Amino acid sequence: MKYIVSTETLNIPDDVSLKIRSRVVEVTGPRGKLVKDLSHIAVTFTIPKKQVVQIEIHHGSRKNVATLRTVKSIIQNLITGVTKGYKYKMRYVYAHFPINVNIEKNKEQDLYELEIRNFLGEKIVRHVTMKEGVTVEPSKGVKDQIELTGNSVENVSQSAADIQQACLVKNKDIRKFLDGLYVSERGTIAED
Repeated sequence: MKYIVSTETLNIPDDVSLKIRSRVVEVTGPRGKLVKDLSHIAVTFTIPKKQVVQIEIHHGSRKNVATLRTVKSIIQNLITGVTKGYKYKMRYVYAHFPINVNIEKNKEQDLYELEIRNFLGEKIVRHVTMKEGVTVEPSKGVKDQIELTGNSVENVSQSAADIQQACLVKNKDIRKFLDGLYVSERGTIAED
């Protein structure tokens, strides 16, 4: 069954400006600018009045209509990123061998790099490079915790996933060896 027309509306805050040109969304706010290419999704953007965006799809099947909320959520995440920002907290979990994490900034690429040592007592040093726009720092007042912050939820969450994936336990019973770096808390930088 085809739906003739389906729409979703999205309200934009006053301190955020949104530009859409050939389905490339550019959101600018107090924390910076984010750009997302949505040209692979067949939706139509209209602006019925100031600070309101209407997302439409014509003659779409049920799966096509489902992309409407996805597009709305993506734009909402961009707006949240440029107004509040995203913060992920990661804890070090270890039973016997304490994990050492060094944070350095690469001068050429201007990206943060993590160096993970002594994971399960292994001599191998694990290197993880953060995505663009993600900053890493040790938590103040909390031992064995780092904080990842940035405007793009995709880059911050992917950086956290890369860190967790670097510390996978190999050739052991993973029910007993729960060591690693895990996301303990996720939210926005500017608290509500």
